[in-house]
Amino acid sequence: MESIGPSTAAALSIRLGFSREEIDIALAQLEAESQVMRGRFTRTSADNEIEWCNRRVLARIHRMTLGRLRREIAPVSAEQFYAFLTRWQHVAPGTQLHGADGVLEIVSQLQGYEIPAAAWESQILSARIANYDPEMLDDLCLSGEVMWARVSQPAGRVRATRVAPITLLARADAGWLVEGSGEYEGLSDAAQQVLALLQMERALFFGDIARLTRRSAVEAEEALWELVAAGLVTADGFENLRLLLDPKRRRGEGGGRHSRRRNAAGRWALVPTGLPHERAEKWASQLLLRWGVLLRDVLARETGAPPWRDLLPVLRKLEAQGQIRGGRFVSGFTGEQFARPDALDVLRATKRAGDVEVPQVASADPLNLVGIILPGPRVSPLSRTMPQMYFNVATT
Repeated sequence: MESIGPSTAAALSIRLGFSREEIDIALAQLEAESQVMRGRFTRTSADNEIEWCNRRVLARIHRMTLGRLRREIAPVSAEQFYAFLTRWQHVAPGTQLHGADGVLEIVSQLQGYEIPAAAWESQILSARIANYDPEMLDDLCLSGEVMWARVSQPAGRVRATRVAPITLLARADAGWLVEGSGEYEGLSDAAQQVLALLQMERALFFGDIARLTRRSAVEAEEALWELVAAGLVTADGFENLRLLLDPKRRRGEGGGRHSRRRNAAGRWALVPTGLPHERAEKWASQLLLRWGVLLRDVLARETGAPPWRDLLPVLRKLEAQGQIRGGRFVSGFTGEQFARPDALDVLRATKRAGDVEVPQVASADPLNLVGIILPGPRVSPLSRTMPQMYFNVATT
C-alpha cells in the first residue's frame, strides 16, 4: 500500500494471490493502526466499490490535486473582478431579482454587512430588486423571517443619527451574526431608561415606551436611535426604522400611503445576544456567498466579520473537503484567495463577455470598492457622491 495509490480489496486479492477474506482481515488491521484509509477516491472503481489507500500516499495525492486545481484558473484583472461582482450581487443590468423572494435572497447574501440605516431601501434594495416596493420588506419582517439590527460592537460613544450602521439579516442567523453582549456603557439617561423598560417588558410599541417612561415623543425617538446605534434594540417591522428616519411619518404628515400606515409599525425589543460557537465557520460561508470570490481586500468594510487570520483555517479546510476552490483568481492582490465553484462559472462568463456595462453604485453600497479593489482614493460610505467609473473589462 505504500507504493501504490487507491486500490480495491478485489484488486489486491488478485495482485497478491491471497483470498478476499485474508485481504479484508489485513486491511482492517492496517486501518486500526491508522496506516490505510477507506473511501471512494477515484471514478474508476468498479460498481462504486470501496477503495483503500495508504494515509501518506493519499495526502500526497490530495496536495497534488489541489495544486493542479489551483493552476487551472487564469487570474482576471481587478476591473474584470469588479464586473463579476456587479453580476454576483445582482446590480448589473439584467441581473436584478424580483418580489419578496428576491428581497429575501438579497438579505441572505448581504446579511452581516452594515450600511447606514437611511440607505438600505433607497440605495441598496432598489438597485438589486426590480420595481422594489417597501411592502416586500415589511412582509418579511412582520412574518419573522427577516430582522434588522446593528451586529458589530460599537467603539466609543454612539450618536443618535440617520447614518447609524445596521444590517438586514435572517432572524434564524441572529445567534452567530450578532457580536454584542447586550450591554453598553455611556448611554444617556433616556436611553438607559428605555433599555431598562424593554429588559423588563420584553417588547413594547412606541407609544407605550413614551407613556411608560414619561418622555416626549422626541425624547423617546432619540433614546431609541441611541439604542439602535449601540446595537441593543430592534423592532418587529422595518416601518419602525422608517419612523425614526422620518418623524413626519409617525405624525402622519407629508401625505402618501405610508402616512396612513403610521400605526402599522411593530413593537420594539432587545437585540438577541450572540453565541460565539462556530462563528468563524458561519462567517466564512457567509462571506463566500456575499463575494463569490473571497480575498482579504474585500473585507475592508466588513465591520462584523472575524479577522482574516481566523477565517483562513476554515477556508483551507473547506478547500481540502472539496467544497470551495483555492487559487489565484484575481491578479494584483497578495494573500490566498478562495471561490465558490458556482462563482467561478460566473467569473468565466464575465471574462468571456468582454466589454460590459459597469453600473454606477451608491457610496453606501458594498460594491463601493474604489481604493480597495479599483484604483483611486477611497470613497467614504457616507459620501453623497461617487466618482464615475469607466473601463473596458475586455482590455484591462
